[in-house]
Amino acid sequence: MAYKEEIIVPLLPLRGVLVYPTMVLHLDVGREKSVQALEKAMVDDHLIFLTTQKDISIDDPTEEDVYHMGTLTKVKQMLKLPNGTIRVLVEGLKRAEIISFFDEDDHYEVSLRTYEDRETKDAEDQALMRTMLEYFEQYIKMSKKISAETYSSVADIEEPGRMADVISSHLPLKLKEKQEILETVDIKERMNRIIEILHNEKEVLNLEKKIGQRVKRSMERTQKEYYLREQMKAIQKELGEKEGKSGEIAELTEKIEQAGMPEHVKATAFKELDRYEKVPSSSAESAVIRNYIEWLISLPWTKKTDDDLDIHKAERILNKDHYGLEKVKERVLEYLAVQQLTRSLKGPILCLAGPPGVGKTSLARSIATSLNRKFVRISLGGVRDESEIRGHRRTYVGAMPGRIIQGMRKAGTINPVFLLDEIDKMSSDFRGDPSAAKLEVLDPEQNHNFSDHYIEEPYDLSKVMFIATANDLSTIPGPLRDRMEIITIAGYTELEKIHIAKDHLLPKQIKEHGLTKAQLQVREDAIQKIVRYYTREAGVRGLERQLATICRKTAKIIVSGEKKRVVVSEKNVEEFLGKPKFRYGQAEMEDQVGVATGLAYTTFGGDTLQIEVSLSPGKGKLVLTGKLGDVMKESAQAAFSYVRSKAKELGIDENFHEKYDIHIHVPEGAVPKDGPSAGITIATALVSALSGKPISKEVGMTGEITLRGRVLPIGGVKEKTLSAHRAGITKIILPKENEKDIDEIPDSVRDELDFVLVSHVDEVLKHALGGGEVQ
Repeated sequence: MAYKEEIIVPLLPLRGVLVYPTMVLHLDVGREKSVQALEKAMVDDHLIFLTTQKDISIDDPTEEDVYHMGTLTKVKQMLKLPNGTIRVLVEGLKRAEIISFFDEDDHYEVSLRTYEDRETKDAEDQALMRTMLEYFEQYIKMSKKISAETYSSVADIEEPGRMADVISSHLPLKLKEKQEILETVDIKERMNRIIEILHNEKEVLNLEKKIGQRVKRSMERTQKEYYLREQMKAIQKELGEKEGKSGEIAELTEKIEQAGMPEHVKATAFKELDRYEKVPSSSAESAVIRNYIEWLISLPWTKKTDDDLDIHKAERILNKDHYGLEKVKERVLEYLAVQQLTRSLKGPILCLAGPPGVGKTSLARSIATSLNRKFVRISLGGVRDESEIRGHRRTYVGAMPGRIIQGMRKAGTINPVFLLDEIDKMSSDFRGDPSAAKLEVLDPEQNHNFSDHYIEEPYDLSKVMFIATANDLSTIPGPLRDRMEIITIAGYTELEKIHIAKDHLLPKQIKEHGLTKAQLQVREDAIQKIVRYYTREAGVRGLERQLATICRKTAKIIVSGEKKRVVVSEKNVEEFLGKPKFRYGQAEMEDQVGVATGLAYTTFGGDTLQIEVSLSPGKGKLVLTGKLGDVMKESAQAAFSYVRSKAKELGIDENFHEKYDIHIHVPEGAVPKDGPSAGITIATALVSALSGKPISKEVGMTGEITLRGRVLPIGGVKEKTLSAHRAGITKIILPKENEKDIDEIPDSVRDELDFVLVSHVDEVLKHALGGGEVQ
């Protein structure tokens, strides 16, 4: 670069524009000082110095507001426009730098030092020029913003400095970067700077191209999907179908809004719905999510039935459906009364315990009817998997909610009567303990937040009235039993069975067998005979089966044309049912030695138990037979020890254990028997056999014995008493501490029995042995 002497020329500051040497361009000039500078240049030698303002917002720039390196130019043309501005055509001549600044009032003049590019070029310049030109060519191809003619004109330039300036003028650079190139006087340095800029621009263009291609592919895919969806909609519309999954989503959204879910459950439902929308329909997960949403929608969250709290109406319904069972009816009416007063009582958990066939399940149904509630029944017999109660987690194939949630969906309301049938038949194994899962269901303090593994959201069971049924309370775990109010249904008396048969069972069987009351009449004496001689049970299922047999045979008689009307009386019952199956009346026909009648409790109700003792010559060996359990064997040992210790007082040979072998047998050896309540019965039979005194045939007894002869209380008094009454026993010996249980026995039975309350075996023997007290 050659330096030349100083010259003084007018100054024209430019806003947002920069002129390189050799460039020719038009400029519009409007500021007063700029116009005066142009006119001064035209008067002199047409030379003017163009430089750029640092801040384009300044209207009257000073020396500090302009770059000191600019371009000395020659004004080629000047044209005044109608709006007062002047359009000029200028040609850049050479670089110039301000040395001095002169303010001439109406314009500025500057003293300049000018620079000229040298004309010779060495090998390095040649290499830089080729590289710069190659990069510029690549840039043109990639940017497609510069024409091929521009490249040709640049390629024809032989001066390296000029080529750098022309290329720079075509690049999209910021004004500051262009100024830096203008201030780069050294040609090699300027070309290196242009090469660097072109390289960076090429990298940027490559990135832009990649981004553009990626965006294009994404747009193409989106457009393709949109096009296919629109096609699908058109096809479905032609077929008259809803809009596929989008229509399904809209339908599910509406159902979720209408389901009345709590806010946290609704949020879960919409979250799953969003997942369902994104998962392809062909995916296995799609069906799982859909099934879960359907369960959430179908569960009752707020829907409830209004309780009918009319106590008199409820009492009429319960009395109509069931004869007897006063204690259960009274409990239900108490619940209704409290509800009527408070309207906020949590649902009670009742447990109806008693032998089969006494009407536990049908009673629960009647309770639901009297309350005007929905009725749901689930059977728990044989359930041994906890997931049957709590449900399976959704990660498992074929997962489903537990039986509680299934029952609630079936009910369709949040306040049904929920029957848990046969709660004592649940068992446990390696898959968990379902009775433990039941604790949360039946606990009034916990079941407002019941958690099912499948649903995962807490569900309110606090408004449900749970009723459980059980045959044997001893198999129900203690914590579970503690959460229920136990109501025992012991069984029916003979009079109650006759009423039930007349008012309920017979009309039901006549209807089920297609008969009418005019075609079949069963007299009361016939029903009484069936109860006495053809059934021996606590409930009425066996009685119903006998009546069904009569109806079947009647149907055959009528269809065959033998008769048009059948009357069943006491005299012709055997024609329909065959010979009597049981003997009604005394447990024994006469007083016997060594045979005592005990009273037993089973899951099927009460029963009588004959205990026999026989003596044979021997050495005091005690033999126990009759499939006795450990507790009953121990009772026999205790009775034997008591009799030995009291032999002299009882008038028995004190050395009987050295002379006789004693065999205690309880008939029906195939039936397992266990329990402590046969203690006084065994002791009485032993004393009778050893003393030769007969035992009164009308006496039945029950009670546990101690080694000192005390009589301890037992359970199942009502059931045992009813069985004794069925067997024709008139006197019952009970432990004194069981006196409270006599009140539960129906009046019709209690009035026909003589109860003897004892606290010691001596009192038992006094009333049981036919010959009176043992001497």
